[in-house]
Amino acid sequence: MDKLMVFSGNANLNLAKEICKYLKIRLSDALVTRFSEGEIRVKINENVRGKDVFVIQPTCPPPNENLMELLIMLDALKRASAYRITAVIPYFGYARQDRKDQPRVPITAKLVANLLTVAGADRILTIDLHAGQIQGFFDIPLDHLYAVGVFLDYFKKLKLKDITVVSPDVGGIKMARAYAKRFAAELAIIDKRRISPERTEAMHILGEVKNRNVIIVDDLIATGGSLIDAITVLKKAGAKDIYAAITHGVLSGDAVKNIDRCNDLKELVITDTIPLIEAKRYPRIKVVSVASLLGEAIRRIHFEESVSSLFD
Repeated sequence: MDKLMVFSGNANLNLAKEICKYLKIRLSDALVTRFSEGEIRVKINENVRGKDVFVIQPTCPPPNENLMELLIMLDALKRASAYRITAVIPYFGYARQDRKDQPRVPITAKLVANLLTVAGADRILTIDLHAGQIQGFFDIPLDHLYAVGVFLDYFKKLKLKDITVVSPDVGGIKMARAYAKRFAAELAIIDKRRISPERTEAMHILGEVKNRNVIIVDDLIATGGSLIDAITVLKKAGAKDIYAAITHGVLSGDAVKNIDRCNDLKELVITDTIPLIEAKRYPRIKVVSVASLLGEAIRRIHFEESVSSLFD
């Protein structure tokens, strides 16, 4: 392990420390601050020549700041002659524009993939991409992990019976099916119509939820509007306890307060890919850690072992 080094930007320092704790190594020293006018200043304070380096930095809010920190750190490490640089991006931001679904719009996910490669990343490690095809935007190896195992461990402790896993939209069917298989549960889908980029109108449910415990699964939650609409529809359809298992808690605007006021939601379970500092103030929101999942992936990548078992 003497060739392995883990660095972190400012986006999620606690997660980086937990990963290092799992790996039984210390977090390597880097200065990531700002010049007086706001430009990002980076200095790697340790010798990385010939080392296998991992940089942990989700591109969560504020996304522009965190992305630039990551790019500049990658450049610094490349110029310091690191043997291999892996960008560990627990939450891959700018993923929602992954295709041209309207005239004159960018494919921002591809742009970010290009920026990371040019900056010096030799490989990428991430969890639950918003769209699986983003893997194809990279010309370098990408390991795509799934948080389903972390959620499974949590819900096993609750000992729920009569479970139905619900996809909040048609696009999430594949993810929901994977969860239903692991949970040995039934599957249901909410057919909804989008009114605007921010608002959706839930229509009807495909599947049986009456008198069943429901777990809504998704990759990210931003404003929380779609989730609350889904909960309302499920409750009207006769669902018992309603839970939500959502990997990335972006939780922008008043999302946290709105979710905490939603009495029909038993629990929102998110991971720590994005730091939620005020989570303890809201008992309805539970945070589970992906540190051991990422730590094990980093260990296997470093020792050139198979990572495929972690993809399940």
